[in-house]
Amino acid sequence: MDDEGRAELKKKIVEEIEVQKHLIETFTITSKPVAPDNAIGRLTRMEALGSQGISEASLNSSKAKLLKLEKALSKVDLPDFGICARCANPIPEGRIMLMPENVLCVSCAEKN
Repeated sequence: MDDEGRAELKKKIVEEIEVQKHLIETFTITSKPVAPDNAIGRLTRMEALGSQGISEASLNSSKAKLLKLEKALSKVDLPDFGICARCANPIPEGRIMLMPENVLCVSCAEKN
């Protein structure tokens, strides 16, 4: 990957980090415990609890992705960035641009 490609990738990673931070804020609010007096009836409370569970799962997913993106941003200038962690083959630039947090090539990722 050339310097221009790395600069574009850094920009993309920084933008995605900001998106994940915003999502984390939103999911933190929506995953708060459901108060018993907030529900009109049993079904409504069950729906609220289900929604809370989805928000918690989304929150955990966003936190994990944020950590991976921050790690990718810190390593983007290293010479071994873009090399598959499992097979040591180059990861295609298209895959890196689409999912910069991934450290596996397509073949190795499919084996998981």
